[in-house]
Amino acid sequence: MDTPITIEEIIFLANVPENLHTAFLRVANGLHERAKYPKEKVFLMLVKMLNDPKKYAFSKNKLTNLAKTVYDLRKSGTEITLTDDGKELIYNEEAVLTLEEKEPQQKNTFQLREDKLHYAVFGKEQIEEGALQQMETAVSLPISIAGALMPDAHQGYGLPIGGVLATEIDKVIPYAVGVDIACRMCMSVFDISPDYLKREPHFLKKILTENTKFGMGGETSRKYDDSIMDAPQWEATKTIRSLKDKAYRQLGTSGTGNHFVEWGIVEVFEDDPLLNLPKGEYLSLLSHSGSRGFGGSVANYYSKLAMQRTILPKQAAHLAWLDLNTEEGQEYWIAMNLAGDYASANHHEIHNKMAKSLGEKPLKIIENHHNFAWKEQLADGREVIVHRKGATPAGADELGIIPGSMSQPGYVIRGKANAASINSASHGAGRVMSRTKAFSTTTRSQMNKILQDNSIQLIGGDLDESPMVYKNIEDVIAAQSELVHVLAKFSPRIVRMADANRKEGRED
Repeated sequence: MDTPITIEEIIFLANVPENLHTAFLRVANGLHERAKYPKEKVFLMLVKMLNDPKKYAFSKNKLTNLAKTVYDLRKSGTEITLTDDGKELIYNEEAVLTLEEKEPQQKNTFQLREDKLHYAVFGKEQIEEGALQQMETAVSLPISIAGALMPDAHQGYGLPIGGVLATEIDKVIPYAVGVDIACRMCMSVFDISPDYLKREPHFLKKILTENTKFGMGGETSRKYDDSIMDAPQWEATKTIRSLKDKAYRQLGTSGTGNHFVEWGIVEVFEDDPLLNLPKGEYLSLLSHSGSRGFGGSVANYYSKLAMQRTILPKQAAHLAWLDLNTEEGQEYWIAMNLAGDYASANHHEIHNKMAKSLGEKPLKIIENHHNFAWKEQLADGREVIVHRKGATPAGADELGIIPGSMSQPGYVIRGKANAASINSASHGAGRVMSRTKAFSTTTRSQMNKILQDNSIQLIGGDLDESPMVYKNIEDVIAAQSELVHVLAKFSPRIVRMADANRKEGRED
């Protein structure tokens, strides 16, 4: 039996109010420790109950009393809503059942190596102890070849967010890619003076709200280019086929958490041939999101599968891998790469619609993944799979975007191919507090003052993405001067995020 269920795990699935924490823990751990239910089954039971408390409140079951409390709260106007991860559990129930019905295969048990690999840490003074401990575990895997930790790093699941891990060329770790596969950045730079933001803020805000959809239920019927759905990989596996319709409906939408689409001003500092933009200031559109429900479902399915096939010590359990020489490993690799193409198409949908509404074609489009696995060569020539979970590719002459927060600037960078960082850089500023802590220690008035002081208009958003919950982006950029060369600075002005009542989502 593994460790007791914590309130942090439950809050990850639903916004349970503090006065019910004890009740939820009592029920959850009663099922887990006394009834011997696996954690995953307990979590699924809880989210199904929260999704339909009336059904559970008026039938005899192990959650009846808790369901009655939740149902009474709902009748009084207090809703306990599921996070994206909680909703995905319900959506993935069929996939989980299919997984359990698979013919049992031999499990392989591994121990961690005693001779931990040395790994580079950039901006160590800014990184929490939990992230460092997770990286220590990651480089102790028997399949690990090299590792690095970026200055925006903070604790996540399995590999820390901001972690880079190179493994043997035929081993891929789903949780080291992340739940939001191929989460990425995309920037369109227009040949329009920044003064346009002052002259036409209402128009820019209007087309921003008309051409974006956020949240778990976000879907669009109007497509600009849906040719990504013609890719033959959509027919490659049963899992992918089952998700195709949902992926089509969500094409051109954004997630929750730290995902955004925003107007701002980009200042190009120098005439760089790779960026190919004259020095000066431009109106720009910047977006951040990933592969939506498709990528999340793929991640959940194959992470569970990896943990069934590869048995590791408790502290490393989420770093279970799939072998690319197996059918399951190949299935994940195909699905992950398809999620990458889909995430790119997702951004292009938004940017194309915005450009059409604006009546302008962009001078330049810059984009990059930061939750992905690539087949690459290390400086010594060894072929490896490089997992970047919340890290930006920064190879020789690679362009990338490192955003700040809703009030802090972001930066367009060119990689320096630093071998110690495994050709990587940070993917943002990095959090200094959890979402739960953000809600309990920050206020809307504090956030609004920062936005006002920085001339930011916010549409949607909530305290868990307030500027106070992020590190200072200037410190993070300074800590990676060996990794990237800064070419341009993006300053946000009109920011669109998921509405507050739909924002208890994941981060990447």
